[in-house]
Amino acid sequence: MDRGTVGSASRGRLQVAIRHHGASAVVTAAGELDHHTADLLRESLEGCVDDGYARLVVDCSPLEFMDSTGLNVLLGARLKAEAAGGGVHLAGMQPVVARVLEITGADAVFTVHDSLDAALSD
Repeated sequence: MDRGTVGSASRGRLQVAIRHHGASAVVTAAGELDHHTADLLRESLEGCVDDGYARLVVDCSPLEFMDSTGLNVLLGARLKAEAAGGGVHLAGMQPVVARVLEITGADAVFTVHDSLDAALSD
């Protein structure tokens, strides 16, 4: 059951919103995820795990760009979530974002879903 938006933040070109859906934290990243904005997403993801949400669903559908710094944020969140017994699920990636994961091989270490609905029903 969706409990609604529980938090949101913005840093220039990136906006992050967090809501809870059952045992999952749904983190929506919109805009550009790069070395200027990565800390905003990192703090949000780590905060979710610290609050007891080890299953992180990152809604990437409104994410327009991601560089290697953004990828490192997702990889770091994956390690923290897995240490807490959970994991990171990526949902609805645009082709430009999916390409970063494909090129680096990082798509093999994440659970990737075509849509947010698919990630939440898993």
